[in-house]
Amino acid sequence: MNVLQALADAVVAIFNALIWCVQTLWDFVLWLGPALWWFIQWLPQRLLGRTDEKLPVGEAASRAFEYVRDGAEVFLDGFSDATEAAIEVINAALLRPPGTNWLSGRLFDPYLAWWTETTHAVLVIGLLAALAALLQRRWLPPVLVVIGFLFILDQGYWEETTESLTLVLSACLVCMGIGVPIGIYAAHHPRVYAVMRPILDLMQTLPTFVYLIPAIVFFGIGMVPGLVATVIFVLPAPIRLTHLGISSTPTALTEAADAFGATPRQKLWKVELPAALPQIMTGLNQTIMLSLSMVVIAALVGADGLGVPVVRALNTVDTARGFESGLIIVVVAIVLDRMLRVDRK
Repeated sequence: MNVLQALADAVVAIFNALIWCVQTLWDFVLWLGPALWWFIQWLPQRLLGRTDEKLPVGEAASRAFEYVRDGAEVFLDGFSDATEAAIEVINAALLRPPGTNWLSGRLFDPYLAWWTETTHAVLVIGLLAALAALLQRRWLPPVLVVIGFLFILDQGYWEETTESLTLVLSACLVCMGIGVPIGIYAAHHPRVYAVMRPILDLMQTLPTFVYLIPAIVFFGIGMVPGLVATVIFVLPAPIRLTHLGISSTPTALTEAADAFGATPRQKLWKVELPAALPQIMTGLNQTIMLSLSMVVIAALVGADGLGVPVVRALNTVDTARGFESGLIIVVVAIVLDRMLRVDRK
């Protein structure tokens, strides 16, 4: 019921967001004229040293955040509820078997007595090992997956690991779903990519802690601001690598496709995407690694996962807990990297 309510809230939020966007555009037009007039008057005075007033970049950013927070409150609340519901579903699927109170986990009772949370963890590890065997076609990656996750289970960090995997998986779905189409479009339109490049540079070089400020302002404390900050930080990777893969398609292949009368869609699906698959998979790998690197920072805004014990160990100077949780993050990174690595042939 909570999930359905969250979806209904998301639909209402999208409708309100469209109305708010129209209002925002009109407000921006009304603001732009006086702002330009102030800038024209301010610039000569500043260059001549007649005023100490600086360009109000920080004040403008603060007002913009407040404007978005107050005007798009319905959309932000609906988006937050829908995202939180999706995160809870993914985490519950990884953490516990079907049963009563499956989603919340409070007073959880499995439908099958033998299918406990420990048994479910072993089944999830088996599925991940099978996925590694399917992707890699070798025996070593599945063995590494089993050993790595059994070590995590032995150390008692399985719940935190599933929470971090939920954050990573959610970020990957969003980043790949947005980044791959944008990368394809940018590869076919070089001028668009030339405009996008400084924006992507800014997204990657801006300190990640800066992303947390508007995320907290818009969404409060919890998993959602951590996910939003992670997506902003990670998104440039799939865009750049997809652009690289599509742009690097051998000219002979594209000319052959044109000679046989292939449509742009056929050329994309049958020539460019297969040729760019190694770069796209590398983008997925980088997306996962960068998302995993954000788990500690996301913990600072209330996101659950492996970052929580790291932050607690830092606050209490607990060397044992800090080393354990840090080692678990390294193990998860190695396992995911070996699962999804694609060797170029």
